[in-house]
Amino acid sequence: MSEVPQRSDAQRNRERILRVALAELSRSADVPLSLIARKAGVGQATFYRNFPSREALVLEVHRQEVRQLVDSAAELLKTRKPDEALREWMDDLARYATAKAGLADALRQATAATGGPAKPGYPLLVAAIDLLLNANHEAGTIRPGVTADDFLLAIAGIWQIDPQGDWRSQADRLFDLIMRGLRTGAPGRT
Repeated sequence: MSEVPQRSDAQRNRERILRVALAELSRSADVPLSLIARKAGVGQATFYRNFPSREALVLEVHRQEVRQLVDSAAELLKTRKPDEALREWMDDLARYATAKAGLADALRQATAATGGPAKPGYPLLVAAIDLLLNANHEAGTIRPGVTADDFLLAIAGIWQIDPQGDWRSQADRLFDLIMRGLRTGAPGRT
């Protein structure tokens, strides 16, 4: 059965709800849904027609954030050299990490309530990392043999950065250091 396309006004309502929900849930996992609806400029019926429960809303916000991050990997590879795409994607990852830091409690509550996976979206992130690493391996711009697991261990510090502090400059320093390490010993480097 195929999905019926949403009317443009219904789609705009849904997008506004998701935008407001990301901002509000990043501040507090327990934000009232009525506040999200009000700030999105929609009535309760419209809100619940789109998201019948808190869990549905939280999981959709998370899914949308992961999808944007995953999609950006392929898009960057179309317009950048592989190592530049990887480094720029790391910036996207930092933005995702700061948003996810606020959503973490809401996401834990939602996955517990629905019995869903503890790390929804994780396989998609690994696939995006693999895509970027494979392009770099083929171009010879990073050292051979780096795996997605290696990369995730190297960037794990991103999850320790305070999203309320100077996260951007801290993430830049961390990622520049990682890129220098990845480029060291790359066969295509002179």
